[in-house]
Amino acid sequence: MTVIVLSGPIGAGKSSLTTILSKYLGTKPFYESVDNNPVLPLFYKDPKKYAFLLQIFFLNTRFHSIKAALTDDNNVLDRSIYEDSLFFHMNADIGRATKEEIATYDELLDSMMKELKHMPKKNPDLLVHIDVSYDTMIHRIQKRGREFEQLDYDPTLEDYYKRLLSYYEPWYENYDYSPKIKIDGDKLDFMASEKDRQEVLDTIVAKLKEMDKLPEDWVPSHN
Repeated sequence: MTVIVLSGPIGAGKSSLTTILSKYLGTKPFYESVDNNPVLPLFYKDPKKYAFLLQIFFLNTRFHSIKAALTDDNNVLDRSIYEDSLFFHMNADIGRATKEEIATYDELLDSMMKELKHMPKKNPDLLVHIDVSYDTMIHRIQKRGREFEQLDYDPTLEDYYKRLLSYYEPWYENYDYSPKIKIDGDKLDFMASEKDRQEVLDTIVAKLKEMDKLPEDWVPSHN
């Protein structure tokens, strides 16, 4: 039984890989609500005004998701609470949060992380990080077509997206809640290529077997 959390920037393909992986492993997928998020469009219209509210909305949903995941102990999450601080502190660094909001957020996150230590399972089993370049990120954002994410909707998003990518490398290096692996999202188009998809799945399965989370004679649930 495994809990796998995915990470990666906007447009990396986390939701797609969550679907692929959950079917392959026969586990339950947890998806982060974006299309039904009432705060996200407001944030893109006025980031400074809504950055704190948006992060609290995401933090709340991620907290409930990880609690359910660590209780069920057989699932895949397309984004998790472990990534949450990266987004808020990046927004804070560019002046989108007051010192009072930063202090409130940090206290709340710390309280939530302490509560997770009392869950039946303390941490996820594996982090799968999807690493993509700026060009791949923009291509996938354009392809999925959410208006408020597009550069022609707001040209300042170019700096925001590039800054976001720069925050991920140190975040990944410092992540220590579980074993971790990195997927090259530029090289491996697991959404469009069956060959690439299988290579990604084989890599993840090999890591799970190495960790004794899957038996050597394990066979996929669905492919």
